[in-house]
Formats: sequence, structure tokens, C-alpha cells
Amino acid sequence: MRFVAANGKRWYVLAVLTFAYALNQADRFMMSSLLEPIKRDLHLSDASVGFLSGAALAIFYVAAGLPIAAFADRSNRRNIVVASLAAWSGLTALCGLTRSYSSLLLVRIGVGIGEAGGTAPSHALLSDLFPAGQRARMFALFGLGTSIGLAISSWGGWLSEQIGWRQVFYVFGIPGILLAFLIKATVAEPARGVLDSRSQIRQAGLLETLRQIREEPSLRHQMWASFFWCLASWGLLWWLPAYLVRTHGMSVGQAGALLGWMYGVGGTAGLLASVGLMRWLESRDLRWLARAAAVMVSVATVPALILVCTRDATLAIAMLWLFIFVLHSLYGPTFSLLHNSSPPAMRSQMSAICLLVINVANLVIAPLAVGWASDLLAPYYGAESLRTPLIVLSSFGFIAAWHFWACARDLKAAMRHAGAQDPATIAWRGRPG
Repeated sequence: MRFVAANGKRWYVLAVLTFAYALNQADRFMMSSLLEPIKRDLHLSDASVGFLSGAALAIFYVAAGLPIAAFADRSNRRNIVVASLAAWSGLTALCGLTRSYSSLLLVRIGVGIGEAGGTAPSHALLSDLFPAGQRARMFALFGLGTSIGLAISSWGGWLSEQIGWRQVFYVFGIPGILLAFLIKATVAEPARGVLDSRSQIRQAGLLETLRQIREEPSLRHQMWASFFWCLASWGLLWWLPAYLVRTHGMSVGQAGALLGWMYGVGGTAGLLASVGLMRWLESRDLRWLARAAAVMVSVATVPALILVCTRDATLAIAMLWLFIFVLHSLYGPTFSLLHNSSPPAMRSQMSAICLLVINVANLVIAPLAVGWASDLLAPYYGAESLRTPLIVLSSFGFIAAWHFWACARDLKAAMRHAGAQDPATIAWRGRPG
């Protein structure tokens, strides 16, 4: 049976694509939980394992993401999600068969290419099921995939102590292959731009999409905010298991279990709390989505800095709970602002560009720069060598907050130019914009 993408059935589509996104995040971030055993077994440095866990996936994710998104804006997005999900899940399972650094590196590159076709087409497909005034809530619910995926991936450290880190890859990869068959059988491709006031069905290429970003100040601020926030936050998350092991004396299993509970409970609670907030803001003034994001980023940066500065394990854990709660609440406003400011024919590419920016920050710069700095400081600080680069990394959150606040100034004009939805049909309070 095929489901028509309309009315209540759109929530089914949101649910299965959210689960696919959870597997995307789990397969990607599981490497963070397995850093220590992989480093030990393969005799790697922090810089080498940082490249394996982040840059190896991100470089090819970025290289493949833009052409796949351009193709998705011209073709069946559902089929692209299905093919990508099956590819990255199968290759994740294949990681368990590797026996050397080079072979594991090659397979992880393949995982990155597979994952490139998952998130951006899903975003564009869902934006044709939910109107502009509901997209922040929709993306907040879709963002549950992040907390669920991170929770699953964090338990990989505990699971590796039970069955070995290679076997963990089988456990993480096989469910995605089954889910790909389910999505193919039960989800239909919606009409493109059907919910927008000025449906722009004509095709738009990558250069035109980049020109749209260049000409819209609101979009430029959104991209910079995403870059600095993901550098500060998700870059920090990459190194948290290793930091907890080295600085606070936890085992790999203890750190993984702790983070698993935080991602699963704290992250999910933050996302669910943001759904109510997004609904309230959407009914009043969409510019406050950007301003709320700025406030949340500022609030999250403070506990992040305390976390990496304190030597008190109890205080560090308390700050980590707060940080993760606020961190996950930002998914909804970030991508709803992006899609509300983008023409329908550009949305896959717009998400792909934003994901490129995000992944350069948290999968290339953060793992490599922190790993390199840690190796450089190790002769002087020993196990504490991670602390200083993580302090610098976390402080970039304040720059992200400024860009989120600035993007609100031109949001109304950006929506009008994009034809995403007639601003006259949306509540805009305060001064005209």
C-alpha cells in the first residue's frame, strides 16, 4: 500500500524520515564513542583518529552532498533518501569487517558519500508537507532524530565493551537497510511547492542558489550562525567521550552510558520543549524564531564553557545536562528559517549548503584542530591537553548568537523574495521589516 502525502499521513512520513535521520546520526557519531578502543587497537594518535572520525566522512559528504541535492531538486526525493539510507547502512555494517586503519578509512569515506543523500532531500520533501507557519515545529520534531541517534551512538561505547567495537558496526548498520525497504513501500513523493504562495516549479541550479544566499542578508547570517554554532557545540560533542575519560577518570563504557542518557533524555526533552515554544512564536512573529535561537545559543554557551573549565566532575555533569538540553532545542528554528527564506526549487540545495557549512565546522575543523592542538599540548599537560582547545572551541557560540539575532532584521523581506509564503498571511508584530 502507498500512502498519499496529505493530512494525517504527513505525520507518518515525518516519523519514518525522523527515524532514518536518527540512524544517520547514530552511524555518524558512533565513532565518537569508539575513539578510545579504535585508537588503542590500531595504535593511532589523536590527530589520526580525529581524521578518521570526522574529516574522512565529512570531506566526501560535502563533495557528494551538493550534486545530490541539485539532483533532488529536479527528481524524486523519496527515492534518493531510500538509496542513500541503504548505502550508508550497508557500509556501516561493512566497517566491522575491516582490520586496518586504511581499510576502515576507505569504508568510512563510503559512509559519508551515502549519508550525503539523506538529510537535504528529506528536508525539502517535508517542507512540501508542512506550511511555513508550521515548519519550525516540524523541524523540531524531525530534530528528535539527532537526540535519538546520539543516544544510540553513545551506547556504542558500552556495547563495545560487551561484544567488541567491530561487532558494534553490524548492530548499527543492519536496521537502516530494513528501514529503506519500508520507506520505499509506504511513502509517496509530494508535489513540489504545493503549500507556497508563489510556487516556483522552475528548476534552479547551484549557482542560482548560491546567488540567492549572496543577495539575501538573512540567509547569509543563517549560514554563518550555523557554522559558528556547530563548530562550538557539535565539535565539542565529538571530543566529550575522550574528555570525560581523560579528565574525569571515566571508562569508555561509563562515558558512553552517561552521554547516552543525556542525549536520549536531555536532548529529547529539549526538542519537545522547543515544539511548544516554536508553536507560540510562529503564531506571533516569525522573526522571533531567529531571536529565540540567538538567546538559546548564548544560554547554551555558558554551561559549555563551565563544563570544559571545571575540575569538579559533579559540576561538569550538571553543566553537560543543561548544555545538551538547550543544544537540541535549536534544530527547529535553524532549518525552518532556512526553508521559509528559500524558494521551493532550491530547498534541497539550500539544506545541502547549510549541511556543508555545518559539517566543515564539526567534522573537519573541530576534530582536526582540536586533535592537532591536543597532540601539541600533550607533552606539557598530559591528559589535560584537551581542555584548552575545547575552551577556545566553545567560545565561538557567542559569535553564532550574534548572527542569529542579525538574521531577524531581514527575514520578512527574504520570505517575500523567495515566495515561500505570503507574509501578509503571517502574524508580524512590532516594526515592519
